[in-house]
Amino acid sequence: MAYNNEKLGAFIVPTGVGASIGGYAGDASVYARKFAKKSKLIVNPNVVNAGCFSGITDNMLYTEGYTLDSFFKDEINLCPSYNNKVGIIYDKAIPQDVLNVHINTQNAVQTVYGVNIHSYEITEENAGVEFFVTNEGISTGTVNNISTVEKACKNLINKGCNAIAIVCLFKDDNQNEEYASGQGVDPVGGVEAIISHDISKKFKIPCAHSPAFIDYQIYPDLINPKAASEYITPTFLPCILLGLSQAPLITTNKNEGINISNLDYLIMPYNSLGSIPVYEALKRKIKIFAVLENKTELDITKEKLFMDSNIQIAETYEEILELI
Repeated sequence: MAYNNEKLGAFIVPTGVGASIGGYAGDASVYARKFAKKSKLIVNPNVVNAGCFSGITDNMLYTEGYTLDSFFKDEINLCPSYNNKVGIIYDKAIPQDVLNVHINTQNAVQTVYGVNIHSYEITEENAGVEFFVTNEGISTGTVNNISTVEKACKNLINKGCNAIAIVCLFKDDNQNEEYASGQGVDPVGGVEAIISHDISKKFKIPCAHSPAFIDYQIYPDLINPKAASEYITPTFLPCILLGLSQAPLITTNKNEGINISNLDYLIMPYNSLGSIPVYEALKRKIKIFAVLENKTELDITKEKLFMDSNIQIAETYEEILELI
C-alpha cells in the first residue's frame, strides 16, 4: 500500500472540538513530526499551525479538512508539490494598520523562507465573519458574505495561484481565559473550517485560513504553553503560508499522485471517531489508531460505534510510533 516504497499515514486532529492535544496552537506538532520521520504523513492544518511558528516538515502533506474527506472517499488524489504559488485573500473589513502588519508578515515569510507569494487580493466587500462556542463546547460560526471571498479566490486563480491563504477579520472580546489556560476550545477554529471547506469544495485548491484581529498587541501575561504561540504574535499568517507552500495539489486523475489505496494507517483522538476519514478507512480496512491520551469534547468512541472493528486503542502516541 505504500507510496513510492514509503509507508504513508494520516495524523488528524479535528478542528474546534477541544482536543487535549492539537486543540490549541501547534501542540500536536511534536508528535506529528516524530511520525513524519518514520513515514510520509498527511496532516490537517490544525495539527501543525502555530501562529508565527509551524510544525510542518518536508515529509508532511498539509491538507485541509474538506479535501481530506474527498481523499478518503476516493474522489480525488493528492499530488505532492513544493514551492506552490500562494495567493492571499484579505477581508476588506481589515483596518489599514492591521493589513499593514499582515503585508509586512507575508513579505518577511517570503524573504526568510522563500515562500512563493504570487499575489494578494482584497475582497470587494466585508466577509462578515462571526464566531462562537456552543453550549456543547463546539467551536462554530457564520460567514455572512462568503461570495466576496469566493470572487477574490477566483481572481487569484486566474492570476496563476495554485494555493490560497485566507485572512478574514474576527471581532474578538478577548474573553478566552479557558483557552489561554489550556482547558477550553479554540473559539475561532470552527468558523475557520467553514471558510476553508467552502473554498476547497468550490475550487479544488489547497487553502487555509488565518484570523486577523484589530488588537495586535502582544499578550503580556503568562499562559499555558499549549496556547502560547498564538499569544506572542500579532498575526497567525506565517504558519499557513509555510504549510500552503508545500500543500499537495488536487487531481481527479486516479493515475496521478497519492490515492487512498496507498494509505497504511490513520491516527485519531480517542473519542472523535465519527468522521468521514474514520468511516472510509473502516470500509477500506485501513488500520485506525485511537489515542487515549488525546480526548475531545465529543463522545464518539470505538465502544459506542464499532465494537468489532479495525480500530486499535493505544494509550499514547509514543505507543503507536513503536508499532509503526
